[in-house]
Amino acid sequence: MKLYEYQAKRLFSEYSIPVPGGRVVFSAVEAESAIESLGLPVVVKAQVLAGGRGKAGGIRLAGSKDEAMDAVRSLFGEGLKGVAVKSVLIEEPIRYRRELYCSISVARASKSLVAMLSPVGGVEIEDAAADPGKVLRQTLDIEGGVTGGQLRRGASFLRMEGDLQEKELSDILSNLFRLFIEKDCSLAEINPLFVDEKSLLVAGDAKVVIDDNAIFRHGEFSPLAGQEAVDPLETEARKKKLSYVRMGGSIGCIVNGAGLAMATMDIIKFYGGDPANFLDIGGASRSEQVREALRIVSSSGNVKVVLMNIFGGIVRCDRVAAGILEAMRELDLSTPIVVRLEGTNSREAREMLEGTELIMETSMARAAKRAVEISRGRDK
Repeated sequence: MKLYEYQAKRLFSEYSIPVPGGRVVFSAVEAESAIESLGLPVVVKAQVLAGGRGKAGGIRLAGSKDEAMDAVRSLFGEGLKGVAVKSVLIEEPIRYRRELYCSISVARASKSLVAMLSPVGGVEIEDAAADPGKVLRQTLDIEGGVTGGQLRRGASFLRMEGDLQEKELSDILSNLFRLFIEKDCSLAEINPLFVDEKSLLVAGDAKVVIDDNAIFRHGEFSPLAGQEAVDPLETEARKKKLSYVRMGGSIGCIVNGAGLAMATMDIIKFYGGDPANFLDIGGASRSEQVREALRIVSSSGNVKVVLMNIFGGIVRCDRVAAGILEAMRELDLSTPIVVRLEGTNSREAREMLEGTELIMETSMARAAKRAVEISRGRDK
């Protein structure tokens, strides 16, 4: 279960991890009171579970009350990245000297916990992660936690200045580990971890993911589960027994099999496109699942084209075709759909789809390339 930023920061406060002063609001009326109590300027932050909020306009600095209220009303009214905004966090701004990165997560390959630190935080962390020299990874002992030697290496790697900063980093890492273990997390992340003007460390953002299998042990999270603490489309897909993860691109993907789904996203990237989602309809898909998959993927506001890449092994291509036709009859689908069907009953499936507006391709590479061209408005 993913937590919203304001929920994660409440946990941080409980575990003595410094956070900016702020208030979460659920309406414009509440926002006005929060702005008056915090004073100006303020940072207005949309509470959604999609990444890249800053680049999408979901984090705004406001120097006046009118400016802050305009930002609040805009976020509540228009949503962000195709997701409705139901809550907004209004915070005191942090004047900072540096942005760092800090997280604890599960390393599945080594079956251990790993702490990751980087002197490059904020929106630049993705670029930094590609450079091994900019990220320090340390395996943690689940019983002993963060050792003194690991804390010293971390402080040196992040170029901490003086005993006070080293002590603050030590406390933050130790408390983050304690939170991770006690709350059964799969991820606890601070990005950015600010070094402010007074050289103090403050968690500028917070991301916490609780292991779904451990929720029963934590009654305190029961109210959060009812607050749509995951992406609404992901929740809907789960109910339909579809494996769906929203991403930030413009090419919606509907594929059968997780391996083929990953390969499809790779080939989209190879041709210069960006996948909007991961969606595996499974190996024994019924036509109803195909219809629901199309409905869910096409309802994401950023999708410009849908790529259906089906290889019929267990799944029958004619069943997939029936689901596509059903969706076209029942749904208002204005998004272009590129379809590649190969394998069991693929000839029958292609015959069923003849005469439709679907864009049929016979190879995975051609289908992906065509989808990328359409997403960029360059289809001929």
